[in-house]
Amino acid sequence: MSQTPEQGEVVVEVKNDVPEVVEPVPTEDTKESGSRARKSTESRQDDKKRSKKEAYQIQKKPKRKVAVMLGYCGTGYNGMQVQNDPNVKTIEKDIYTAMVEAGAVSKENATDLKKSAFQRAARTDKGVHAAGNVISLKMIIEDPDILEKINSHLPDQIRVWGIQRTTKGFDCRKCCSSRIYEYLLPTFVLLPPKPSSVLSELPELFEDDEEGVKWWEDVKAKILASGITQEQLDSIGTILDEDEASENSNQDTDLSYTQMIKKIKNIENASRRQYRLLSHRLSHFRSVMSQYEGTHNFHNFTVGKPFKDTSANRYMIKTTVSEPFVIEGTEWVSIKIHGQSFMLHQIRKMIAMAALVVRLSLPSKIINNFFKEDRINVPKAPALGLLLENPVYDGYNMKLGKTDYDAIDFTKFDKEMEEFKMKSKENTFYAFFGFIDAFKGNRNEDGELVQNGSSIFDFLFNYNEEIKEEPKEEPKEEPKEDTITETKSEA
Repeated sequence: MSQTPEQGEVVVEVKNDVPEVVEPVPTEDTKESGSRARKSTESRQDDKKRSKKEAYQIQKKPKRKVAVMLGYCGTGYNGMQVQNDPNVKTIEKDIYTAMVEAGAVSKENATDLKKSAFQRAARTDKGVHAAGNVISLKMIIEDPDILEKINSHLPDQIRVWGIQRTTKGFDCRKCCSSRIYEYLLPTFVLLPPKPSSVLSELPELFEDDEEGVKWWEDVKAKILASGITQEQLDSIGTILDEDEASENSNQDTDLSYTQMIKKIKNIENASRRQYRLLSHRLSHFRSVMSQYEGTHNFHNFTVGKPFKDTSANRYMIKTTVSEPFVIEGTEWVSIKIHGQSFMLHQIRKMIAMAALVVRLSLPSKIINNFFKEDRINVPKAPALGLLLENPVYDGYNMKLGKTDYDAIDFTKFDKEMEEFKMKSKENTFYAFFGFIDAFKGNRNEDGELVQNGSSIFDFLFNYNEEIKEEPKEEPKEEPKEDTITETKSEA
């Protein structure tokens, strides 16, 4: 007769002559102990889950949509936009790296701008500067010193002016209503071409330019007073740049020739620095620049766009030319172009063409011929003088209304931005307009100039009374709706 085992009693059973221990009947104490063990395990697992979650939350700091207002000197950079090649130096690459190092962008997003919804208001090309530009992205901004930390990781030629919260849907490119570019131009480039240069051979261009004729006569007098003879000047001919002088000289026998070329160039450049623009020439230049205002087909002021491409139509809101001002002995003017959008090289070609019109004493409205279907290859002015003044956000700022978000406004950074504008160097302009003046053109065996197609020189040499007739001015209307798709920004 079997007996019921007591709680906790160990029972030994014999099966097939082999003794076997049977687990003891669990007592109330053992039941409670097992329950506590299970609860302890579950608790540890919950604690572990909570600690992981808390650690993740600490690591993953909240990101806010912001507008970053900045300025930069583009010298030495291959433009604003980051390239596929990691070895290419760009403004965006340095900015984003500084943000990562400052803790404004997480390490997980360090190699992919898209993860931060990174966007730029304007893409500037190689060598182009910006006093004000905007980038938008999602960024960690809890650190009150984040702006200073970012700037500490940037080179001196890139500065972040300010960081401010924006609406979640803000996109600095799409929300930008227009852009203002500035071009700093030394006034001596508005002087007429050097006598005996190809451009000076154009008929009837210097009849009314007594100032220009006298200026070059005074320069010649300074050269002759320096010890260079008229015979030596005649042997040189038109002005040569230093590279061409080197090619035409022998270091052993013609060193004096090279030195003479440099001496002449130094006298001419010193005279240019002393030049001061007269009011009638400034008025002429302002009149030429005003011809760009309104909606026009700028296919001749960019590259790769045919006349029938609708995206070549651009709306220029306003052009302004400042009063002349002197920096380190050289006189300059500031040209501001406020436009809805711009194409590659557009502003640089606009400036170069306007300067040529003034230099050749042509009527202002000749600019309208460049909006027509004929293809004319317009030279572009140096990138050195160009900078993006700032994008404009009139539409976005107006929609903010009574919200807690601040308007995007660069005026509070005027002092800092002004310092960026004065870093242009005049030697680049000597080289550019020296090249224009020294252009020899295509000549036949008799030395006569011949046409070679659609160059600006062909256009100017074919300039006649029919072209001189001023075209009827078309109304300058703003497009009813913004259907212009922005291509690569001005360079």
